Amino acid sequence: VGGDTELDELTPREREVLQLIARGYMYKEIAARLHLSVKTVESHVSSVLRKLQLSTRHELARWATQHRLV
Repeated sequence: VGGDTELDELTPREREVLQLIARGYMYKEIAARLHLSVKTVESHVSSVLRKLQLSTRHELARWATQHRLV
């Protein structure tokens, strides 16, 4: 999996959602914490997965840990 240039492609909100996913938060919890709808959180997660070329939340959490975002 790629390097920091991939992280640069993420918006600040996408990074925030990524960090919360990596900490084990569920979509509903992220939505409440960031004052967003669950659909918006799902959209951010989908965008992050696409940009980082990952398939699952678990891969996302692993990626965030490897890149010291958590």
